Amino acid sequence: MKAHKRERSESLGYAHNPLNRMAELRDRPDEIAAMQASNEARAIVLAGDIPILKRRGDAFDALFSLGEAHDLGQARECVFLGHDGSRPIFGLALEAQEPETHQSRDDLLVIDARSIAVQGLLPAEWLGPLGEAKSLLYWHRRHRFCAVCGEATEMKSGGWKRYCTACEAEHFPRTDPVAIMMAVKGDKCVLGRQSRFPPGMYSCLAGFIEPGETIENAVRRELFEEAGVKTGEVRYLASQPWPFPGSMMIGCIAEALDDALVIDGEELEDARWFSRDEVISMIKGEHPDGLLAPQPIAIANAIMRAWALEGETA
Repeated sequence: MKAHKRERSESLGYAHNPLNRMAELRDRPDEIAAMQASNEARAIVLAGDIPILKRRGDAFDALFSLGEAHDLGQARECVFLGHDGSRPIFGLALEAQEPETHQSRDDLLVIDARSIAVQGLLPAEWLGPLGEAKSLLYWHRRHRFCAVCGEATEMKSGGWKRYCTACEAEHFPRTDPVAIMMAVKGDKCVLGRQSRFPPGMYSCLAGFIEPGETIENAVRRELFEEAGVKTGEVRYLASQPWPFPGSMMIGCIAEALDDALVIDGEELEDARWFSRDEVISMIKGEHPDGLLAPQPIAIANAIMRAWALEGETA
């Protein structure tokens, strides 16, 4: 089989996932149980929404044996994430109130998934499985009761389904699609910032794709709603699983039809046109006014690089 060309998405945080998900095994409970019982089985552990890492000298490891994982506290769910070629990998959720009980242990680090990626605490290939576990286990915490009849649901299919024994409804994990985009016109682009951003950071605009809406129309709508920018051509660049809590970021570049800019003060604190040179200086951390691009793990950084450094356009 011919190898595929390296995709821009592969360089992003949480995007590289080497696990074979082995979906065909999910409805074979005996085989799932056998894998859980094997000495080779490993688990990514989350206490509430916060990952727990194992210290190995100056490095960290996201994988615990199932015995070690269960020793950390009461487990709520154990989901089958896939196989890494030598062992099955599970995601295990401890009770939500557990994180603080592990903070004082010298052999553990309890830290949020964003900091793990930004600080490079794990190899890039384990950020994807970590994000997979985080998103899936978050979904389970929010879907313990049937949306049809209100009765309690049970976990099935290795964690990839919840089933209502009362009305027999089946519920499946959700991923929320988000359009993230940059409008460009010649040698300038539109970037904005929200009040929650770090001081001086500007980024691409973004918004959830709504029911009955194409990716392209979501890009056009969000750019106009948030910044008053009318756009024509829209082109896809890359995507990124974003486990905060369970989104799929769909990165695009759009052709601005004019120079108008009308900022929606509800969504944005500020937005403006930036020159290509300014964006390059922001990416390099050399902007004269101290303005910053998002961290390299984020798809917004990749979109800015694609336009400013790689010549991508709509």
